[in-house]
Amino acid sequence: MKEVILSLITKQLNIPLKQITSTLSLLNEGATIPFISRYRKEATGGLDEVQLGDIQTLSEKLQELSKRKETILATIEQGGQLTDTLRNRIEASWDSTEIEDIYLPYKPKRQTRAEIARKKGLEPLAKILMSQHENNVSKRAQSFLNDQVATTNDALQGAKDILSEWINEDETSRNQVRSAFAATATIAAKLIKGKEVEGEKYRDLFEYSSSLKRCTSHRLLALRRAESEGILRINITPDSESCLDRLARRYVKGDSEASNCVQDALNDSYKRLLKPAIETEFAAQSKAKADEEAIRVFVSNLRQLLLAAPLGQKRVLAVDPGFRSGCKLTCLDAQGALLHYEAIYPHQPQNEWKKAYAKVAQLIESYNIEAVAIGNGTASRETEQFFTSIRLNREVQIYVVSENGASIYSASKIAREEFPEYDVTVRGAVSIGRRLMDPLAELVKIDPKSIGVGQYQHDVDQVALKRSLDITVESCVNLVGVNVNTASKHLLTYISGLGPTLAQNIVDYRTANGPFKNRKSLLNVPRMGQKAFEQCAGFLRIPDEANPLDNSAVHPESYATVEQMAKDLQCSVQELIANKALKKQLDLTKYITAKVGLPTLNDIIEELDKPGRDPRKAIEMFSFDQTVRTIADLKEGTVLPGIVNNITNFGCFVDLGIKENGLIHLSEMANRFVSDANEVVSLHQHIRVKVLSIDTERKRIQLTLKNVE
Repeated sequence: MKEVILSLITKQLNIPLKQITSTLSLLNEGATIPFISRYRKEATGGLDEVQLGDIQTLSEKLQELSKRKETILATIEQGGQLTDTLRNRIEASWDSTEIEDIYLPYKPKRQTRAEIARKKGLEPLAKILMSQHENNVSKRAQSFLNDQVATTNDALQGAKDILSEWINEDETSRNQVRSAFAATATIAAKLIKGKEVEGEKYRDLFEYSSSLKRCTSHRLLALRRAESEGILRINITPDSESCLDRLARRYVKGDSEASNCVQDALNDSYKRLLKPAIETEFAAQSKAKADEEAIRVFVSNLRQLLLAAPLGQKRVLAVDPGFRSGCKLTCLDAQGALLHYEAIYPHQPQNEWKKAYAKVAQLIESYNIEAVAIGNGTASRETEQFFTSIRLNREVQIYVVSENGASIYSASKIAREEFPEYDVTVRGAVSIGRRLMDPLAELVKIDPKSIGVGQYQHDVDQVALKRSLDITVESCVNLVGVNVNTASKHLLTYISGLGPTLAQNIVDYRTANGPFKNRKSLLNVPRMGQKAFEQCAGFLRIPDEANPLDNSAVHPESYATVEQMAKDLQCSVQELIANKALKKQLDLTKYITAKVGLPTLNDIIEELDKPGRDPRKAIEMFSFDQTVRTIADLKEGTVLPGIVNNITNFGCFVDLGIKENGLIHLSEMANRFVSDANEVVSLHQHIRVKVLSIDTERKRIQLTLKNVE
């Protein structure tokens, strides 16, 4: 069975068997995908994280299907119906739908109409009808009357119920109906009477109808959400006349009375059993496909968000803006530690502008503030304007930061652990400031579904979503790497090989013993075994210590190789790192071993060129149009700056500095066909857009990138 699964993975993914085998072997040994991707390229042939993830996912899926087949075979055998032919068919199939179709006639049944008819002794009559040679079915049915079957009509109806079940359980019948659904199915929505007002946001879907195969994933998820909220009634229907004609050609022979009974049974089977079953199947398939697409978009957005440009270690004044409740201020040191907090009231209704001005100026000077982070919620624009009006003796950069999820964090267990003595308003302001300094380190503390990217995240398969998001967070954290002496336990949790327990142990150890001096000392952490150390060491950084390699992505297992390179060039490791010309003198083929090949050696040289480099872009300043404060200030044809704050599979949403976001549809992204918004824009990108149309009543703004310089 193992060999069959390996062969199937190879065929489906078009990856050589050797690479599949090596990958699964490493995964079974406890290696993580980030570790395998970065440090085991020789074993996998250089497969990337996506390919490694595909191998893992498909392997798990096939193993689950293998277990399902074992259960099915055991059930049929217990019923005494398992033949060699049946066993061979089930064992040879790896199509879950086909396997379930084969199993259906042997599946233990509840009290169906057909099962009740069988118990009344009517199965022989059903066989007579199916042969379709009988012209006087009523006379033939009389011989089946008994204590439980009172009339010939009862007998014939029971026999038809058995025929209906046979037709439903026939593989060919089900595949014929599936083919009709695949080719002709229509998904239609109808408003439930009396739900007009409650379902106003779904107004565009009140009388919706479309070919199922052309229904976009976001539209389908919107329909299903409206259905779950009791606003719409949804059904998926094929061309039923065509379906019945195809089934009739298979089952109805001639024009006898028995043939008419078979036709009656066929109509009943289609309406009562076949169509509902296949409709449910296609509803699930279309939902799964829509989920997959929505999760793909969500994952892409999350990755861009987590890898957003960091300000770095600067002293920050973080502001959670507000009107009546005031603006909450927190002063943070370069490591994100809270130094001071208080509130100011520069806006309506208090209007303590001068007092707030003096307080902010004093805090900036007292705490040597280098940048201001302002949340983009209520009163954000007014607060930004207030801060830009403050005159200081030195330059302080002002940034507007997304607040999405900050309130979730501030009320979370994580926030209470970090700031047990402060309330949610202080915690929220701290989170805004830390997001500016290092988005990745702060956002890992928040459930990705609450970060505000993607669509319909609460409507898709939650298990599949969580798995994809966890993989994405783990990938981003390990791509960037973390400073083991400053990282929170929540950030450390996502490092390859660690998890919650070891992450907490690392934090506890450095609290008790001071900062780690080198990577080797990680082995002193309780429960840090050799395997966990192997997995995590390359992703943990220790800056400003004796060995410069400890602040790089060079794995400790390769330190000896780097030291030998330096020895051969008669220089120190530090000199080798600093001198690009020296590295060019190296003949890497001299350092190839049974375990280390050119891929790893090339990675080492690349890392030595910029040890510990951050793969994220540098942060950029941005300003909204100061003349636009509300949707009423917009005019068609106006060109203004904006920030891409969400990407969907039908376009992207843009923050214009007002309450409402604008939408750039795919058709308005370029003077060419665009199938994916990521071809043109990226999350948090600064762009200039033109206003196409404004629907003030529905608060919708249509934008375009066409012909905008």
